[in-house]
Amino acid sequence: MQTTKDADGQVTSRVRRTVLPSGLRIITEQLAGVRSASIGVWVGVGSRDESPALHGASHFLEHLLFKGTTERSALDISIALDAVGGEFNAFTAKEYTCFHARVLDEDLPLAVDVLGDMITASTIHAEDVEAERDVILDEIAMHDDDPDDVVHNLFAEQAWGDTPLGRPIAGTHASIGALTRAQILRFYRRHYRPANLVIAAAGNIDHATLVRQVKKAFARNDWLAGEATPIPPRRGPRKRVASGLVTATRPFEQVNLVLGMEGLVRDDERRFALGVLNTALGGGTSSRLFQEVREHRGLAYSVFSFASHHADSGLVGVSVGCLPSKLDDVLAVVREELAKVAQSGITAEELARGKGMLRGGLVLGLEDSGSRMSRLGKAELVHDELLSIDEVIRRIDAVTVEEVRDVAALVFSRPEILAVVGPA
Repeated sequence: MQTTKDADGQVTSRVRRTVLPSGLRIITEQLAGVRSASIGVWVGVGSRDESPALHGASHFLEHLLFKGTTERSALDISIALDAVGGEFNAFTAKEYTCFHARVLDEDLPLAVDVLGDMITASTIHAEDVEAERDVILDEIAMHDDDPDDVVHNLFAEQAWGDTPLGRPIAGTHASIGALTRAQILRFYRRHYRPANLVIAAAGNIDHATLVRQVKKAFARNDWLAGEATPIPPRRGPRKRVASGLVTATRPFEQVNLVLGMEGLVRDDERRFALGVLNTALGGGTSSRLFQEVREHRGLAYSVFSFASHHADSGLVGVSVGCLPSKLDDVLAVVREELAKVAQSGITAEELARGKGMLRGGLVLGLEDSGSRMSRLGKAELVHDELLSIDEVIRRIDAVTVEEVRDVAALVFSRPEILAVVGPA
């Protein structure tokens, strides 16, 4: 159990964890002084678990689990949470899928029951597959009209090629059009197993009560029968990235570009130094890139840097949207700034400011039960450890100028990946 106390010694949060014989993990954080509760079902499957023939199956399945069960129609599912003013949604990522709800604490049993019903008893009727296929094709078309989505998908494809990590999460028109109900049903049964799931909840919650509610709600169809060991976070040999240039012509007013390199894997201890570096470089209006690209030179409205981490790979980069006439100047300035950081690191003032932004963003981002729930789910499913907030802050504060300089020299000296989308 993990507890957090305030300055007066009062317990403000309490984290508890239970593993059922079936391998289903339940982790909760009881928060003092709140009347809401957030719950998420985190499934250890995402787009990177798909073969070419199943490209888009994780996201397709996420949609289909809202279409009805043996007990509830799609409308019943929607009404159940709407009637109590709850928030209910889902998302698919490259390494996991999450179904989540936020409700008043008194309505948490309802949210647990609806989620349990969806996860264990979805019907996945053929007519629902066909109806939702068109919805997903519309969603893909919407992303194709968003220059930011297009350029980041191109960037990932250039980095990882025609591999699950390099493909768009939602699939393509061709892959979604070819998926059959039988394929999706097999995918569902293979991956939606207790040992591959984590139920995370935060808010005004009693852990023992929630465990009992989960046991009841997820017992449909003998889903919790049998014994298994929880599936550990994915591991594997490091996947290298490919450098190079990739472009796409779109009738957009702006040019959007992503310039980046190979980064760090998720459990790399240098990720805290990279986080400070990323914040100082392009994480806010005082960052180097914002000041140089936008404020001093007026070359672009939007400019930011990023660092993404996976179990066996990672990327760092800079994203910019600018007028076509400014493209060459933007690239020259961004490359110059990255070269400076790679050679000299950042200043002590930038280090302090970067740490402050990370600390503030961390604490402010955990002010509601939903963000606390997400922290628990991801920690259990993909990190295999839950660092306390105080421990994360301690590690941020421990980062030195020398460590930032070393990680900058490492990542920004690597071969360049450049994706550009815009008018011809």
